[in-house]
Amino acid sequence: MPQFDRHIFVCTNQREQGAARPSCSPDGKGTLHALLKDKVKAAKLPGVLRVNKSGCLEQCEHGPTMVVYPEQVWYGFVQPEDLDEIVEEHLRHGRPVERLRLAPECLNTASCAHRATGTETAR
Repeated sequence: MPQFDRHIFVCTNQREQGAARPSCSPDGKGTLHALLKDKVKAAKLPGVLRVNKSGCLEQCEHGPTMVVYPEQVWYGFVQPEDLDEIVEEHLRHGRPVERLRLAPECLNTASCAHRATGTETAR
């Protein structure tokens, strides 16, 4: 099997209601992952792409989250209506969708404004 040109991980982590941190897939269905897989397949993108379910990516306050490798582009607050733009702009044309991109200072840090307030300011 050839190496992947891009590997997309979509958080499908589910936590119990009332947990200290939010879930990327509160209903446990992984709907975002399934939709992205379908859209990537339908787009017939060049190269070898893989869309995988992921457990917790430790970006819970930014959820639903996904990351695209090898570029290491982290997306937060992704909704189903955002997927067409991600597929066309990023996966087809190589242009990350900046309005959904998580700021580097928000990744893997306890001091991010989202962790402090739980609010969505990236959009």
